Amino acid sequence: MEPSSAATVSAGAVPAHLPAGPGHSPADLLARLRARADADPVTHVERVPARAGLPVPWPEWVPEELRAAFARRGVVAPWRHQAEAASLAYDGQHVVVATGTASGKSLAYQLPALATLLADPRATVLYVAPTKALAADQLRAVAELELEGVRPACYDGDTPRAEREWIRRHSRFVLTNPDMLHHGILPGHAQWSGFLRRLAYVVVDECHTYRGVFGSHVAHVLRRLRRLSGSAGRASSPAGSRDTPVFVLASATSGDPATSAGRLTGLPVAAVTEDTSPRGGVTFALWEPPLLPSADTSAETADLAPVRRSALRETSDLLADTVAAGVRTLAFVRSRKGAEVVAANARRALDEAVPGLGDRVAAYRAGYLREERRELERALLDGDLLGLASTNALELGVDLVGLDAVLICGYPGTRASLWQQAGRAGRSGQEALAVLVARDDPLDTYLVHHPEAVFGRPVEATVLDPANPYVLAPQLACAAAEAPLTPADLALFGDGAKEAVDDLVAAGALRRRPTGWYWRHRERPEVDLRGEGGAPVCVVEASTGRLLGTVDGGSSHFLLHPGAVYLHQGVSYVVDELDLADGCALVHAEEPDWTTHARDVTDVSVVSVRSYVDAGPVGMFLGEVDVTSQVVSYQRRRIASGEVIDTRPLDLPARELRTVAVWFTLSPESLAAAGVEPADVPGALHAAEHAAIGLLPLIATCDRWDIGGLSTAVHPDTEAPTVFVYDGHPGGAGFAERAYGTAATWLRATRDAIAECACEAGCPSCVQSPKCGNGNNPLSKADAIRVLDVVLANLPS
Repeated sequence: MEPSSAATVSAGAVPAHLPAGPGHSPADLLARLRARADADPVTHVERVPARAGLPVPWPEWVPEELRAAFARRGVVAPWRHQAEAASLAYDGQHVVVATGTASGKSLAYQLPALATLLADPRATVLYVAPTKALAADQLRAVAELELEGVRPACYDGDTPRAEREWIRRHSRFVLTNPDMLHHGILPGHAQWSGFLRRLAYVVVDECHTYRGVFGSHVAHVLRRLRRLSGSAGRASSPAGSRDTPVFVLASATSGDPATSAGRLTGLPVAAVTEDTSPRGGVTFALWEPPLLPSADTSAETADLAPVRRSALRETSDLLADTVAAGVRTLAFVRSRKGAEVVAANARRALDEAVPGLGDRVAAYRAGYLREERRELERALLDGDLLGLASTNALELGVDLVGLDAVLICGYPGTRASLWQQAGRAGRSGQEALAVLVARDDPLDTYLVHHPEAVFGRPVEATVLDPANPYVLAPQLACAAAEAPLTPADLALFGDGAKEAVDDLVAAGALRRRPTGWYWRHRERPEVDLRGEGGAPVCVVEASTGRLLGTVDGGSSHFLLHPGAVYLHQGVSYVVDELDLADGCALVHAEEPDWTTHARDVTDVSVVSVRSYVDAGPVGMFLGEVDVTSQVVSYQRRRIASGEVIDTRPLDLPARELRTVAVWFTLSPESLAAAGVEPADVPGALHAAEHAAIGLLPLIATCDRWDIGGLSTAVHPDTEAPTVFVYDGHPGGAGFAERAYGTAATWLRATRDAIAECACEAGCPSCVQSPKCGNGNNPLSKADAIRVLDVVLANLPS
């Protein structure tokens, strides 16, 4: 699915309450959902029209055996974009097919790969997916073709050790992920030498997910793969001899996919972008939860800003309503904890209405054990489950045929992800409903009241930077540990490689010899591809020793601190102990009537300035900074009311991060002239910082959890009132650079979002932040507008 020019329906144009069910239209279902609210929560309805497909004959090179195999699965002819991309790849051209959800991108790489395997009994294919679920789904698809001699197999962290040797020796179509490629296949390339030497194609699926630091790491993992698989004289396809396999990439609709794919692989890549597959119509609604009535607030909070009903609660109710109506629904939730909460609330509501109906709803997220994930995928595909609350683990191309509706709990951070998630519905070509439920957040509020920012703009380009020295140096160390680096290899790894190698030599990690650079240590380099802050932390039930799941190291301080409430498939546990050294959290089952929210403190110091704009009383800067952060306490809040029960201290180690930031300074005189009193400067800057972070995803391929910020009335390094916004990844992820390059557009949207918010003193829809370590204090909405007016009046457009 992808954005298109579509008819617009004004809010309220859908008829009044109608019954809903599998046989009713998306408009009927939407009307039923709207009827449950006292005030209409829908701010906009977009109609994405249906589209007819454009089939073409099979390319002449597709063997009859392969045509017959696809015909048995109901594929009688390819769509034009599938045939075009497949033919380019078969002819030896690296290619990316960037079309909408459910457009059949898998056929574009299956055709050339499988045709080559059938023609050359020695050729091999490697398929790389960002998630295990997607690789398992593709394994099913290839295995169902029942082609003799292909022997497809998944090789990932879930693969039993007893099967791994057989796969290395006999499988010709191996499906894996970047993590296993990095940690297992490339370091063990001697055992894979036969497979790698005969490698004809590398398929990189859902390549738009490789962005930021993760994408930069994967770019070098692919270069390491090219380095070890190159073999002059191999003739695995009609393209004849070549020294690298053909790369075929599949992407959601994205901006400039050829450039992004070229940056990812280091190769010239052709792009196929015209989607010629058929598509059912989609009714897409923007939904803003209502303000809570004053009766729902305590006397202590009566004078505070109005609070909207949470997006989690609203999504839970919508999921329960659609499941009760027999509508197969997938609810996307941004966090693991949120997915658990939505599923638990929906189950509870359904069981109260019809005992046992709650069993038709479940949660799905990373951190589950393999058996749990596979069973949930099977239950959804078979129809045993009607509703699933998932993190973005199911955003990608897992074939979920027959879904009727998608609920998106909070803007997922990019338009590319938004359309990917919405496209999970209607995958069999039927009409579908998609609903974006806005969180009480500046960006979400802005989008539901500015639908042109959702429907009227192209999706973003993927941002990654392989030259990031914090990525390049450790990846070169990994490459040297696999095989000594040569001068020719440095060109493969791109700009900055020679300087990074010299630094590694100076640090004693590499030794220079006449034949190249050698890794000096017995142990392999430790490199965290996903920037998650270390090895996963195991969550163990203390009384039984049962492993419940895992949490990435970077999130453990926030999610698994002592006293934290941890949710797993609707059951709540309280953390007794977090052992960071052993990577283990001990928990016990408990159903408290409160939730926990960690709070942290942050300090930023300027290391260097890359670029700056001198705009009189305003300065705009881009450069390196050191960020020190520490989780220092957590709040316990009542589940029913959100009331803060207490704040408890924590003793956890501080974490340090060197990254890239954008920051602006203002002279005290300009603030005084704008009417910002000295005592109000901290609250003005703090509010502007929160809103700027919330709106940055509008112009950069990130979400607010990828970035952080700090504001201060006088910063010791700038000696002026300053607002910092920084990338939350070592070495930066490209987001701050994007903000610096479009500063006027970014800060104009920020100013408008604050000014247009209906609240008086500031609320989560404009200047409050769910991430704030200071409890959103102090904040001054009116003065934040004055601060941004000063910046915009002086900053060049």
